[in-house]
Amino acid sequence: MQRRPLGASGIHASVVGFGAWAIGGWMWGGTDEGEAIRAIQAAIDAGIELIDTAPAYGFGASETIVGKAIRGRRERVVLATKCGLIWHAQEGEFFFSSDDRTIAADGHRHIYRCLKPAQIRREIERSLARLGVDCIDLYQTHWQDGTTPIAETMGELLKLKQEGKIRAIGCSNATPRQMDAYRAIGPLDADQEKYSMLDRAQDAGNLPYCVEHGMAFLAYSPLAQGLLTGKIGPERTFAAGDQRAGASRFSVANREKIAAMLDEFRPLAAAHRIGLGPLAIAWTLAQPGCTHVLVGARTPAQARENAQAGAVRLAHEEVASMCRIIARHAAGIP
Repeated sequence: MQRRPLGASGIHASVVGFGAWAIGGWMWGGTDEGEAIRAIQAAIDAGIELIDTAPAYGFGASETIVGKAIRGRRERVVLATKCGLIWHAQEGEFFFSSDDRTIAADGHRHIYRCLKPAQIRREIERSLARLGVDCIDLYQTHWQDGTTPIAETMGELLKLKQEGKIRAIGCSNATPRQMDAYRAIGPLDADQEKYSMLDRAQDAGNLPYCVEHGMAFLAYSPLAQGLLTGKIGPERTFAAGDQRAGASRFSVANREKIAAMLDEFRPLAAAHRIGLGPLAIAWTLAQPGCTHVLVGARTPAQARENAQAGAVRLAHEEVASMCRIIARHAAGIP
């Protein structure tokens, strides 16, 4: 497993990380807590150190599950979580409403983007309690809040760092201009953004920004919510509450396009003795500026398979060939 630094924090982490959104159940058709714990522990045993979660993933469920899974293994984990999405108060910017399963206009939970210092202070204490730890390695603002000056947000994060509650500071779903505002106050170590073969907006934006400023770039959804694993064919159906049900990206026509693209990748995957999912992860890691990928897993087998990508180094010619194949097949897929 390759390891890379999280910016200038002094922390090094496995290039493949465990993304813990799906195990929270919310928007993913529920969860099996026991299987999720086993998946996290299998990931750690396979060399995955970086585990990324958030309070909003299952409204505390994901953090609680991660906390149970890392008990007795804390020294082997680089633990990342987030702040900035709240549902206990109507403060900041309204984001969306949700029921217990998924986003719903008539849902009983109302989620706000809020990065006010008092709310960050409340969130960190709850996250530490759910995770069962006294320090979080990487603490990230989940979504940006236009009602709170970034200087105030960053000031509170620096206080948490001085108090030993966090070791490094990151942001997510942010623009270069917003990252400039963070960096004007103190060190910003990482940026986490959606990035995959199908999601390339960061190629001209945050990726070169992170390279220029010596920051880590953490790619989330590198497998496009499973679409790039080769395991979601045109015949697949999704459980109630699964966000992929009815999503245009997951239409039968688009899944057929992706299946054709993945078929062209099979010889390269076979040459590296890995599956299509690890190949897609390895491609993501090969992109300039991308230092880490965060990949979800619901079972131990999935976690072990994802970890394989951490030992793969694609040649420049292989990456270029994959990019040409992507360009032919992925056009028009939202």
